[in-house]
Amino acid sequence: MAGETYLAAGVNLGAARQATEAIKTLAESTHGPNVIGGVGFFGGMYRLQGYRQPVLVSSTDSPGTKLMLATLTGRFESVGVDVVNHCVNDVFVSGATPLFFLDYLGVGRLVPERAEALVRGVAEACRAVGCALIGGETAELPGIYPEDGFDLAGFAVGVVEEDAILDGSTIAEGDVLLAVPSNGLHTNGYSLARRVFGVDDNPSVLDRTVPELGATLGEALMEPHRCYYPLLEPVLPLISGMAHITGGGLPENVPRILPAGLGARFDTSAWRVPPIFTLIQEEGGVEPDEMYRVFNMGVGMVLACSPERADEVLRLVPEAVWAGEVVADEGVTLD
Repeated sequence: MAGETYLAAGVNLGAARQATEAIKTLAESTHGPNVIGGVGFFGGMYRLQGYRQPVLVSSTDSPGTKLMLATLTGRFESVGVDVVNHCVNDVFVSGATPLFFLDYLGVGRLVPERAEALVRGVAEACRAVGCALIGGETAELPGIYPEDGFDLAGFAVGVVEEDAILDGSTIAEGDVLLAVPSNGLHTNGYSLARRVFGVDDNPSVLDRTVPELGATLGEALMEPHRCYYPLLEPVLPLISGMAHITGGGLPENVPRILPAGLGARFDTSAWRVPPIFTLIQEEGGVEPDEMYRVFNMGVGMVLACSPERADEVLRLVPEAVWAGEVVADEGVTLD
């Protein structure tokens, strides 16, 4: 009688080797001269040079329950892009340049083709911003995840000169708030969206073509989280603060950059709310306050700057809109 094996316990070492080789090639496509050693060692190494007083800025996040829709739609590359862009945006709001990224993929059963698709999305997003994918972990964990279940998380590290940190401390009453458009839900609010559309009970609803979306419901919900670094990096010298609008929407994210005693007032008619949000609100009977508390509602980034600099920022970022102002009253008011 043959003894027990790791494969019989649910862990396929052959599949792991296959996936690792494919992932190594993808990761190496993002490397520049500052990456030392490549992928395969126990820790990724990155040479930091060219800075006077460098401050490292880090962030970690996940696409969350959007991963469930990736399984249902087969759009695995998309959530690979999501995890990078979310983390890069979070690092960037402090004025930091993204340097390197690591990913973590946990699965119930390792399917090399799916793992490769996920990391292909990660590598694609890293290349787009000049961020090196220097390592990661792929773990086959039967019993922790269901057979077709998986989780994906990412870790980004950036750098900024200490005297150039953008932390909102110079924001003042009367400063202008500019809204930079999002392209959809990004990576937040998917539990509510799935409930509204009944996805868990009837996944085929994702194939429904919605004329006002110009796409199927699944395509609209899987729109990748937008990366704002290439667009907004040129305006860093002109602004005094920047907020990434993620979970909690405008009410919870904008106060994170405001000095004590200051708040924000927005004119919600200033920007276009993408139709996917209107569809969620109408089909779910969701109250407006709840929509703005859960979703970004069409605003991916908020920039704060002095009124004198607003026109120059808008010239450099023509898709941004003048959406509000900083006021002497804590909290966020949505008019």
